[in-house]
Amino acid sequence: MTWVYAVTLLILLISLIVGVWRVIQGPRLADRLLAAQLFGTTGVAVLLLLAELQSLPAARDTALVLALLAMLAAVAFVSRVWKVRPDSEDRP
Repeated sequence: MTWVYAVTLLILLISLIVGVWRVIQGPRLADRLLAAQLFGTTGVAVLLLLAELQSLPAARDTALVLALLAMLAAVAFVSRVWKVRPDSEDRP
């Protein structure tokens, strides 16, 4: 079963490399910010897999903190980017 974790970890690390490419390449600010969100989500998954592979309970705690920080970053991104126009029907 550990080889499944190792293969999953490799796929997640490849995903992070693609995310770095998207942050550097662009083309819009939203693309870069969503790629940064990918870092948070993938970082949580990587930490959880490492915690399972190496029996590190502290890595699970770190993954929980990283998940909370990623959620706050997502809320900050949405509140900054999403602007409702006055003539829009999507008013709260």
